Amino acid sequence: MPGTFLDTSALAKHYHLEPGSAEVDRIWADPGHALFISGVGVVEAVSVFAGKVRTGQLAAAAFDVLRKRFLNDVGHRRPKLVRLLVRHFKDAERLIRQYGLAQRIRTLDALQLAVALDLRNRGLIDNLLSSDKHLLTAARAEGILVIDPENP
Repeated sequence: MPGTFLDTSALAKHYHLEPGSAEVDRIWADPGHALFISGVGVVEAVSVFAGKVRTGQLAAAAFDVLRKRFLNDVGHRRPKLVRLLVRHFKDAERLIRQYGLAQRIRTLDALQLAVALDLRNRGLIDNLLSSDKHLLTAARAEGILVIDPENP
């Protein structure tokens, strides 16, 4: 069964219409395609929704609607939630050491990529879906197939 890891930049596109939403929704619509997010993705998604309220892209009343819809989806395991393990933190630190001196890779992006690499190595996913250009660069360097929903 094919699977996709969604980082938060892609995940948010399913809940709020923006460039790349159609591609995310196309992948999401296939019930035979497993979707995964990390535990940090839950907090990041709520933060993204809050940021959209602050920037006027989303009404304050819509914040709770999106948050509840998202948490309901996670509760129904679409997407499946992957909890962070010690090995993910160790691999994230390795990714920062390996790529962070020459290119930008943020802490949370390194954690997201560490989880995606773990899932790929376990045969659970075959690609990472993200619109974060820095994360995509590091993921490609790690040999993981990437999809940018804004440029499919």
